Amino acid sequence: MEDQHIGNVTCPKCDHKQPMNIPSNSCQTFYKCNNCQEIIKAEKTCCVFCDYGDRKCPVAHGGTK
Repeated sequence: MEDQHIGNVTCPKCDHKQPMNIPSNSCQTFYKCNNCQEIIKAEKTCCVFCDYGDRKCPVAHGGTK
């Protein structure tokens, strides 16, 4: 059984909400918006989910081994 986490990331450029898989063992520093095609970089933390998502990544919450 696979433990996948899905979170919605909101693009700070165009406000497009995009569902994405949240990595369980690393931060995701960049993502490409499917709407405006901009490459978005995390600004406040190391992770776009923590900065622009509706769910924090497990790494930020000490979810790694």
